[in-house]
Amino acid sequence: MSRTFLAVVALTLSIASIAHADAVVDWNAIASQVISAGGRPGPSTLVDFAVVHAAIYDAVQSIERRYKPYCVVVPDATGSTAAAAAKAARDVLVKRFPSQSGTIDTQYNAYLASNGLAIDDPGISVGAQAAAAVIALRANDGAFPTTPQVPFTGGGEPGMWRPTPSYLTGNPAAFSPMAAPWLAKVTPFAVKSTSQFRAKEPPALTSDEYTRDYNEVKAMGAMTGSSRTQEQTEIGYFWSDNTPVQWHRALRGISAAYVDDIGDSARLFALASFAAADAIMTCWDTKLHYNYWRPVTAIQEAAGDGNPNTEPDLNWKPMLNTPNYPDYSSGANNVTAAMTRTMQLFFGTDEMTFTVTSNVQSLPADKRTRTFSRFSDAAMEVVDARIYLGFHFRFADTAAREQGLRVAKWTFTHVLKPIDDEVRSPSLSN
Repeated sequence: MSRTFLAVVALTLSIASIAHADAVVDWNAIASQVISAGGRPGPSTLVDFAVVHAAIYDAVQSIERRYKPYCVVVPDATGSTAAAAAKAARDVLVKRFPSQSGTIDTQYNAYLASNGLAIDDPGISVGAQAAAAVIALRANDGAFPTTPQVPFTGGGEPGMWRPTPSYLTGNPAAFSPMAAPWLAKVTPFAVKSTSQFRAKEPPALTSDEYTRDYNEVKAMGAMTGSSRTQEQTEIGYFWSDNTPVQWHRALRGISAAYVDDIGDSARLFALASFAAADAIMTCWDTKLHYNYWRPVTAIQEAAGDGNPNTEPDLNWKPMLNTPNYPDYSSGANNVTAAMTRTMQLFFGTDEMTFTVTSNVQSLPADKRTRTFSRFSDAAMEVVDARIYLGFHFRFADTAAREQGLRVAKWTFTHVLKPIDDEVRSPSLSN
């Protein structure tokens, strides 16, 4: 039995189990599976999500005409918005992941059939035109580098990032160069440039702030002998899931529960996807600009940092393998803040009950779901989680959170606005 056949069956069975809230939610789930299997560097998958949702949004809004387009308004658009959304997503996914085209088409055809959508529905033409326009717009955005990339390995001076060791089985491999350094130069979706919200300079190695945060992560983020409680360890594991996939999964649940119109759903996913993609690009710009070392390097090499209050520990190890890119600022916190701030702005409130799930197998099954009553609570928990994991200094997390908030606000106030320019939030359906 071939791997391709098994992939098709698994994808079909997975989608068959989805509660069909609307086509946007459904195709986000399909996109998540395709993107996860695509082999792209983890952070860059946020760009893939954003392109998919740009096409879906323009397809739906070409028919509804309530919000301003991202790229194109298909003239004289009619037909089913669900068919338009499905076709737009299908075309973008096939373009970006051609090796999965057979699986994608099998799912696309099954989706149309299972939802009673005719193959000649006018909405399909709308989706195709919207996707073509978005694909053309993003054709040379830098998300698929065409020239050989020089590996980035930082520097050897105190405070400079350099590839880090690996203590546990799994990725990243030991001493890997920086993942996807080109991400810092990809064309943003909403902000003016990836440097527009570059973080301020990180603290000096001899500063009180650095000393405080050094000692915190040394105590809280160690693999063994840490000061973490059991709950804090579980929080660290929970948020060590694939960040783009984890937040898109949460977004599907939130949209299904609280949004009852496909046009609003398309706009929510596009805004959140744009903000998250631009936030990660902003983060990568900051990482490359400052090239700041990770706690594992800082703690093992503290004897040379010029700070008498940072005691070195040559045997210190983080709770999990450190991701292979500089510390400052935190990608997970940039993305989390962008996502949660977008939802605050979209719904007009920070207070909303929602759940986030984690697929991390190290967690007991009953610990893989966390429920929050405020978007900001989830964002603050991720700040702490990356310290518990031994991945980041607190100042890297808080700087990233601020970046994500600013990117989300800019995105919400500058793109995909109502045609009458009045920024409205849909009423909550629950």
